[in-house]
Amino acid sequence: MRRRPLLALLPALAAAPARAQSERPIRLIVPVAPGGSQDIVARLLARHLGPVLGTTVVVENHPGGGSNIGYELGARARPDGLTLVAGSDSLSINRALFPRLSFDPVEDFAPVAEATSVPQILVVKADAPYADLAAFIAAGRAQPLAVGTPGNGSLAHLLIEVIQQASESRWTHVPYRGGALAVNDLLGGALQGVMINIGAVTQHVQAGRLRGLAVSTAARAQALPAVPTLAEAGLGGLAVAGWHGLVAPRGTDPAVIRRLNAAVRQVLDLPEVRERLFALGIEPVSGPPEALGERMRADAARWAELIRRTGMRPD
Repeated sequence: MRRRPLLALLPALAAAPARAQSERPIRLIVPVAPGGSQDIVARLLARHLGPVLGTTVVVENHPGGGSNIGYELGARARPDGLTLVAGSDSLSINRALFPRLSFDPVEDFAPVAEATSVPQILVVKADAPYADLAAFIAAGRAQPLAVGTPGNGSLAHLLIEVIQQASESRWTHVPYRGGALAVNDLLGGALQGVMINIGAVTQHVQAGRLRGLAVSTAARAQALPAVPTLAEAGLGGLAVAGWHGLVAPRGTDPAVIRRLNAAVRQVLDLPEVRERLFALGIEPVSGPPEALGERMRADAARWAELIRRTGMRPD
C-alpha cells in the first residue's frame, strides 16, 4: 500500500489521536549507538512528539561509519514526512571529513528543527595543578599536554585545534571511541585534560571529581554556572556549540517541515522535557527550519577550512 504523505495525515491526527494510532508511524533514524546524548535527545523527542502528532515515533539506531551509515539511510529515504533523522553538528563536519561520501550531509537533508545547544567543556582532574584555563594553556606552552576527545573529527577535536591555534599552546590529541573511555582515563591519571560534551561530565564536576576550566558556548552553561566561558577565560571571540535536532530527506514538503517544527517547539516547552535536558547539561533552543539550515551551511564552511589546514582524518 502506498504511504500517504504526512501532510495529509497531520490534520486528522490532531483531530482524532486515538484513531491515528492505526496510521503509519514516523521512523526516526538515530545514526549513533544507544546511550549517548544524541540518542538520549532523539528518544526524548520521539516519546513526546508521538502524542503531539497523534501517531507513534519509532526510533531506529543505525550507528557506524562516523554516523554516515544512519545519515545515508535517512538521505535515501522517501521524502514523504514519515522518515526523520536525528541530526547533529556531525552533519556539517562529515561533509569535509569524509570527502568521498555518496551523499551530501548538508544539502541532501531538509532542516526541521534545532532542538538543543550542546556546550563542550574542557575538564581536568580536581587535584590537577591547573587552577584555570590560563594555567592549562601556559603548561601546554612548556610541554605538550595529553588531551582526550570522543574521537578524530569530533566537535571536541575541532575545538581543541582552534584553542591551540588561538593560544599557541601545544596539546597532544588522544582520540577515543566514545567519551566515557576518555573520562575514565582522565580520572585514572593517563590524560591531563578532556574536551567533551558537557553532559558526559556534569555529574563528575558537581561531585568534585573533575574541574571544569571552560565551556565553549558564548554564555555559561546552566548545568555548571561556575565554569567560565572561553571568552571569560581569556580567549575572547571564541564560541562554539554543538547541537541536536531533526532533519528530513531533501524534498520533504515544506508544509510538513513547518508542522514538524511547530511540534518540536511544543515538546521543548514541556516542563518535564526541559528538566531532563537541563539535567544532562543540554539547553533547549528553538527556531525556524531556515535558521538550522543556515547554521549547517555556515558550520560546514568553517570546519572544512580547519580540516583542510590541519589535515584531519577520521578514525
